[in-house]
Amino acid sequence: MRHSVHLRIGPAAFRIGSDWAAPVDALADLYRDYPVPDVPDFTVRLEATRPWRRWLRPSVQITGDYMLPEAAPLPLAHGLLAAEMGMNLQVALGWRRHLLLHASAVERNGRALLMSGESGAGKSTLAALLMGRGWRLMGDEFALIAPATGMAHAFPRLVSLKGGAIGAVAGDRWGPLLPCTPKGDIRHLVPDARAIAAMDEPARPALLLFPRYGETRAVREMPASEAFVRLTQASTNYTLLGEAGFTALTRLVTEVPALAIDYPDSETALAMVEELWP
Repeated sequence: MRHSVHLRIGPAAFRIGSDWAAPVDALADLYRDYPVPDVPDFTVRLEATRPWRRWLRPSVQITGDYMLPEAAPLPLAHGLLAAEMGMNLQVALGWRRHLLLHASAVERNGRALLMSGESGAGKSTLAALLMGRGWRLMGDEFALIAPATGMAHAFPRLVSLKGGAIGAVAGDRWGPLLPCTPKGDIRHLVPDARAIAAMDEPARPALLLFPRYGETRAVREMPASEAFVRLTQASTNYTLLGEAGFTALTRLVTEVPALAIDYPDSETALAMVEELWP
């Protein structure tokens, strides 16, 4: 394609091509501190839905090694979001080296906190706030669990924050505000220097949290059986990994304590994390 950029996030390397310069320029700027791979694992393409849609009401379709043909195109103003969605899609559908969990992850002293929950549970916001309090961000979209060792590996892409979370999180570098996306107003936070420099360093999972935002403060111990079922639902490749996925997930839920927490606001959640951290 006429415009392209190469970058590596954790173990996954990408080539992103675009019919337009703007999304590639935004990626190159926001990911400028990330390594450039020699050989990409995945290709993402941002293509016009019709030839004339490069100029007339530009419309971006996400394609690549893996794609969802039924996915609706995005306006060019949301090209950065399209690129991020494209990278996440490649990993979700094509990654086989680790068990993928839809979860945010942070690390402290070599141990990882994994947070999984439905959209709106506050996983990304909590991960970003914990990063601002000295934790190392490992990712806000995927936690990667190595089947052979049980270690968590980082995928520290841009942190996608929505709505009120944008003003609640402090950060040095931000992408542009993207209003009125299918997910509401979005702005991407660039992970701090430590998250980028240490993204090849795994961590031992120490706590599984299943947060729920907007509820009265509460903590519930979660049995391994419930955590197992929830995490199979939160994994895009558990079935594809077969026995390796089953073994990795079984070890995770039997060796790592799991808690469900309800919280009314971010400050309460942060205090709960510090209180419950083993």
